[in-house]
Amino acid sequence: MSESGELQKCVESLGISKFKRHIFLCADQTEPKCCSKEEGLRSWEFLKQRLKELKLAGPEPLVYRTKANCLRVCVNGPIAVVYPEGVWYRSCTPEVLEKIIQEHLINGRVVEEYAFARNPLNASES
Repeated sequence: MSESGELQKCVESLGISKFKRHIFLCADQTEPKCCSKEEGLRSWEFLKQRLKELKLAGPEPLVYRTKANCLRVCVNGPIAVVYPEGVWYRSCTPEVLEKIIQEHLINGRVVEEYAFARNPLNASES
């Protein structure tokens, strides 16, 4: 199989062209600063499991998830950012992630009490 064929197969198996939102979570850092490594990994495992349980991830994903080594906001972590809205969240424990999943990822409403910054991807198009 050619390189581009392998890549296309990967794109299709991950559903990259289908998801509506992408959440990045700072977890498993090389040098943990915003939270302990254990806390970040606990949040990451929760996020993975919950998205699967709610059928938001998988071959027909609505939400794509990425574990980031560091999002460079080294306070009040774990830190997450949701695109395309570009909403940055603090204190992303499993309890907070559940709110983000239910309100933002599913219903499109920002969880204001944990949001601390915004930079939507389409802001330059306005």
